[in-house]
Amino acid sequence: MEWLTHSQTGFQQAARYLLGMRLAIAGLQLIAIAAAEMVVTLAYRAEALLLCLLYGILAALGWLWFTRRPPRFPISVSVGLALDLALIGAWLFLTGGYTNPLVSLLLLPISVAIILVPLRQSIALTLTGIGVYTALVIWHTPVTRGGHDANLAQLHLAGMWVTFAMTAVILLLVVGALARRIHLQQSQLSTIRETRLRDEQIIALGLSAAAVAHRLGTPLNTMTLLVDEIRSAFPDPELAEDLNLMDQQLDLCSQHLQQLSSAATQAKTAQLEDLPLRDWIARLRESATLLWPSAPIQWSAEAPDCRLAVDATLDQAILNLLANALTASPSWVAVSVRRAESSRIEVIVEDHGDGLEDTFQATPGEQIVGSEHGLGVGLFLSNATIQRLGGTLKARVDHQGTTMIIDLPEVTSDDP
Repeated sequence: MEWLTHSQTGFQQAARYLLGMRLAIAGLQLIAIAAAEMVVTLAYRAEALLLCLLYGILAALGWLWFTRRPPRFPISVSVGLALDLALIGAWLFLTGGYTNPLVSLLLLPISVAIILVPLRQSIALTLTGIGVYTALVIWHTPVTRGGHDANLAQLHLAGMWVTFAMTAVILLLVVGALARRIHLQQSQLSTIRETRLRDEQIIALGLSAAAVAHRLGTPLNTMTLLVDEIRSAFPDPELAEDLNLMDQQLDLCSQHLQQLSSAATQAKTAQLEDLPLRDWIARLRESATLLWPSAPIQWSAEAPDCRLAVDATLDQAILNLLANALTASPSWVAVSVRRAESSRIEVIVEDHGDGLEDTFQATPGEQIVGSEHGLGVGLFLSNATIQRLGGTLKARVDHQGTTMIIDLPEVTSDDP
């Protein structure tokens, strides 16, 4: 597979517009020859027709070149546009020079050059176009071999109107379309730049978490040994209950560290599990029960019959949202699943709290927010994880509480 640079992709996308411009110019030249022949007899009709045919062939070859083997450097595009100016100038030379009303066609390659190539090359092509026009003023052939001044005057006036209309249409269709595409690419680049900055923040947080997890391993092992020694040295039943509780909490911390290590490994290798939605929800429910055994979480019994591509980081993202919901609403939290449009699945987390109302003045999870009970990065990381898997995180806050909607793509049969 051949990878294209950003410039090559832009030139490849511009191929269709350049082909349309060149074919429109060639067609307009043919129409002008046919209209002139109805009024006068052109002196170089055959040569002008051959140039029109040559220009059409070169337009098709240029389209094939740009689509199959797009140029790597703008200088190649500038050479092609300079050839446009030369061929248009040669055709004008055979059909009256600067007296030909179609002389304004020289502006079209210059307009395209202003969009596609760097400033210096655009200036060079503009000067080339001015040079071609100047040469047509000095050197040109007569339109006819006989005297048809009255007919030529009427033909020139009609040709000026046609030239203006066609030039305006071509500029609208070609230059306008290219400008809109460039603006779209700039918007996409801006989005990519913002995503990279966010990913860099996430990487920094991940590295810090990995370092802390590595450092916590030794203290946890030491505390586990101390619990065993205290249990052996002081066989007190009341103390044993406290020690058993401490031992369970230490095991839970060790499990969290193992999950963190496993999630980091999966994220590094980009491993995704293709699971039925019901199995994934059951896994989430089991993890939530282990974390909050007595939490009042209502799980919907129904789930659509479909599959999702998930990993451990997505599980943690949903659990972070559940933790926020339980903090804001300790008495009631509900989790449900429904199918949305366009092969999408929505996981809905509802609570009766209002602790996040000020947070959702903007899109949830777009920035790190303050938190009284944690570090304030859970929502930020959850949103980043969901977006990385092709989903979106939406929120709704009203008088009844907060509703978090996790929109995820369904795995279809067409997916690899």
